[in-house]
Amino acid sequence: MGENPITIEQFVAIARHGARVAFDATYVDRVRRSRALVERFLAENRLVYGVTTGFGDNVTKVIDPADAELLQRNIVRSHAVSIGDPLPTEMVRAIALMELVGLGEGYSGVRFETLELIRRMLNGRVTPHVPGEGSVGYLAPEAHMALVLLGEGRAWYGDELLPGAEALARIGEQPARLAAKEGLSLTNGTHSVTAIAVLAAHDAGIAATTADIAASLSVQALKGTLRAYDVRIQQRKRHPEQAAVAENLRRLTDSSAISAEFLDNRLQDSLALRAIPQMHGGAKRALAQAREVIVEELHSVGDNPVIHPEGADGVALSGANCDSTFVGIQADSMVNAMTVLAKISERRTDRMVNSNFSELPAFLAPRPGLDSGYMIAQYTAAALTMELRGMAVPASADTVPTSAGQEDVVSNAYLAALKAYRAARKLSHVVAIEVMCAVQALDLLAPRSPSPAAEALRARIRETVPTVDADRGFHADLEHIAELVRSGEALRIVENVIGPLSR
Repeated sequence: MGENPITIEQFVAIARHGARVAFDATYVDRVRRSRALVERFLAENRLVYGVTTGFGDNVTKVIDPADAELLQRNIVRSHAVSIGDPLPTEMVRAIALMELVGLGEGYSGVRFETLELIRRMLNGRVTPHVPGEGSVGYLAPEAHMALVLLGEGRAWYGDELLPGAEALARIGEQPARLAAKEGLSLTNGTHSVTAIAVLAAHDAGIAATTADIAASLSVQALKGTLRAYDVRIQQRKRHPEQAAVAENLRRLTDSSAISAEFLDNRLQDSLALRAIPQMHGGAKRALAQAREVIVEELHSVGDNPVIHPEGADGVALSGANCDSTFVGIQADSMVNAMTVLAKISERRTDRMVNSNFSELPAFLAPRPGLDSGYMIAQYTAAALTMELRGMAVPASADTVPTSAGQEDVVSNAYLAALKAYRAARKLSHVVAIEVMCAVQALDLLAPRSPSPAAEALRARIRETVPTVDADRGFHADLEHIAELVRSGEALRIVENVIGPLSR
């Protein structure tokens, strides 16, 4: 970490998969130079927000430099008031990593020693216990994380939940003393919002491309006509994402005996099949725009004040880079886009389990009546889609004034980012249900053969999820396929056959 900007893929590898973090000399140098400016401000007793003043509406209260460390401890202790179930480990790791990225840009004045301790905690798998509810944008969850640096709060070490000081001791570390501005920087800014949004953007992108794969399976299972994906139709719309989805569908169904046989089975299919390029394409455009903005924020400084070098003296610039509206709006947009992908996926699933449309046994059960087959799996997809619709109400449009009116408008981006993260998981399950039903439908269409891409995915699924010959517990089947979707394994299986798909 240092000279080259971190990518989303590298970020996820660290937060989710435990890849190790290292600093290069560039990183260390810019952090130390920024810290030297804060030390100068403190020595000169300059009026600097959060260094020689109180926080929020207490900005008018001047703090004696002798109380600089106490001020930073107080902000951490007083702000650690989030509630509810703890955030997932990967999310807490993502926030810690975002602190290293943002504060390591060299405009926050945090000591290198503090960032080094966070790095060692990440590499040593010490994960603070962070209640996940009760933030309008930042502050409280990050304060729970900072408590552990002080040897307070609680943290996981492996499967053990320990007092903060004991968790640090397990990796040979001692509690830190937070110096001037450090408590503020660790609880302030866009770190949690951006970190959660990065995970959401990554997962949404995988789910969206896998939705193209699921759709291609359903088109074959439902004997849909491929003429709706003709290049000439797509050229009449000026949306590259629409054309890209149509191309994905053509490649995914290439050499399908089923599709060749039923090319003119119907003049026109229902919109759940016919409008896949338009609906998937529209959703993908929104996800791509969201990802672009989130990457911009990932490489930004979201602290306040910004410690800027001006000659030898430097200057502390108070502004509002701690606001997360950019990410909040895009997180809301991601939820909306994922809801669109879920609603059309659920409709395709419904058509497969409905014998009036599929021309297959009711609910894809070989003995309908005695067996319910995938009847209730479609219920689950419908319920998840309705949950997504409820989540699609934008959080970033809401606000409640805080801090005695000093923070009279808030981004509410933390809630938006959490919703996007959770929405991606729900979408993965909706897509997994479609895949599960489509694979069963393709089995029922045998000996007709699907495309090589479809066959490769079906073969992989059938290694652990047998063809349904009679009712059984389907939960484990669904979770197995959902993990193939979430992990990107389903996507990799298909791309190993036909090459990279358009994202």
